[in-house]
Formats: sequence, structure tokens, C-alpha cells
Amino acid sequence: MRLPLPQFATDDRHPNHIAEVIETTSTEFLAQCLEPPDLSFPSMPPFGSWVCSVDEESGNQVYAVVYYATTMPIDSVHRARALGLSLQDLREEQPQIFAMLRTEFRSVIVGFEQSSQNRGYNQRIYQYLPPRPPQIHQAVYRCEPEAIIKFTEELDFLRTLLCINGAPVESLTAAAIRDIYQLRKADREWLIKAGRSLSVLLKDDYDRLRFILSQIHP
Repeated sequence: MRLPLPQFATDDRHPNHIAEVIETTSTEFLAQCLEPPDLSFPSMPPFGSWVCSVDEESGNQVYAVVYYATTMPIDSVHRARALGLSLQDLREEQPQIFAMLRTEFRSVIVGFEQSSQNRGYNQRIYQYLPPRPPQIHQAVYRCEPEAIIKFTEELDFLRTLLCINGAPVESLTAAAIRDIYQLRKADREWLIKAGRSLSVLLKDDYDRLRFILSQIHP
């Protein structure tokens, strides 16, 4: 039987609080999604979506982009098998299934914002690695649209996305740009700026540039 993550006062949990850090490095973190209160699978953040967490030592808010997600049995020995049931049938006939699975996602760190006590008058955001990543068991949140818009005024984070090892970086970059473009209410000037930044970063690799641009639909 599954030993669930400690989830106290779930009714008071912020609606954007979706996961908890279970593995962390200087460049990325692995998070496990929190269990929903009903019989359903945890909400898996979309590929290319934005999440944030906090380094408690410094108070810095750390921003990251989701590049990999998976749902798997908590028992690493036995694989899940096809049951031929609908989601409703699972709830009625095999409700224990939901307690035997976990959903995890990996996010690459793309920058941070200093804590309020360290901020200057301009409240700067930095698009490079923070001094420390979020610690184990820190809460992970979906980013508010306003925070994403503010962070993406500059586009240095695109270089980070293009350098991730073990990820489909062209599709990830395109997905992140599409998401931001929608949040910015189809801001064509921002999209052109992003395209120009990509053309500089990939000036020696036209095929990669073309592949990314082909996945962006203004």
C-alpha cells in the first residue's frame, strides 16, 4: 500500500501548489505531484509550462520550465498493466489503482528573483542559475501569468532551454514560446523579438531554427 506524501490541511492549500521537490541539483529539480483529494490522477503540468519554488536559505524565488513528466507505479518492480476500463470504471471497480501510482516531473531552472529583503528598488529578475536551487520537500507552484510575463521581458532563458541534455530542446523551446505568446495576448512584437533571439542563438544551425519556428503558430 502506498505511503502518501504528508499533506496537511489540504483544504487550505494554494490552488497553484501542485508538487513537492524530491530531488534537486544546481540546474534542475525533480518534483512529485501532490495527490488530489478525490479519486483521480494528479494534475501533470504541461510540457513547456512554468513552475516556481523557493530557496529557503536566501528566500529567492526560483523559476523553471517543465521538460519531462511521467506517471508510474510506486512499486518499481511491478509495471502497470492494461485493464481495459474507463476512468469511471477504475474509480468504481479498482479505486486502489489511484493510490498505487505517482506522477513526477523534471524542470530546468532558468532564473530567479531575489527575496524582498534583498531586492533593490527595481526588483530585478536574473536569467541565470541562482546560488542554490530549491531544497528537498519545498513546495512547487504553477507560475502566475503575471510572473511569467514579467520574467520573459528578457529572453536570455532561451539559451538555457537550448542547452538541456536529454530533452527534445527544439520542441521544448517552441512549447515555451507558444505558452508565453498566449499569455501575452498574442503580442506580435514580443514574438518577433523571440524569433530574432533564436536566430542569433542558432545562427550556425538553420535546420534547428527552422524546426523550432515551424512549431510556433502565431
